[in-house]
Amino acid sequence: MHTLLAHVLVGGGHVPGSAPSAESVRLATDPEPARERAEAVATGVFELLAPDGERIWDEGLPDDIPVVEGYRLLVLDEPLYQRSWNADRFFPYLPGTAELTRVLSDDEARTWFARTSTGNGTSQAS
Repeated sequence: MHTLLAHVLVGGGHVPGSAPSAESVRLATDPEPARERAEAVATGVFELLAPDGERIWDEGLPDDIPVVEGYRLLVLDEPLYQRSWNADRFFPYLPGTAELTRVLSDDEARTWFARTSTGNGTSQAS
């Protein structure tokens, strides 16, 4: 999940950071599973947080992202520390996808950010 988000958001120029390597992205998205363990390494670009500030782990699943008003809402923050991992898929027969369908306007982004503990919403980190 982290690799795909970084590929779309950092690689697309929407947020700062280092985009994942082409090999990391290929390993995450290729319909064919790797035949053996790859040497590619993925690096964490951001911290993944729930709207209440609770950490969502890099190896997490989309279901780990809380639903807010019918949408999964994820907060990206500066990484707390530098980390990396083997870029192989956890589920080798399940390729991943991530798609940016549109960029929010500044007003829309502020409205969604207000729903988070960081944006002074009512949620609080535990």
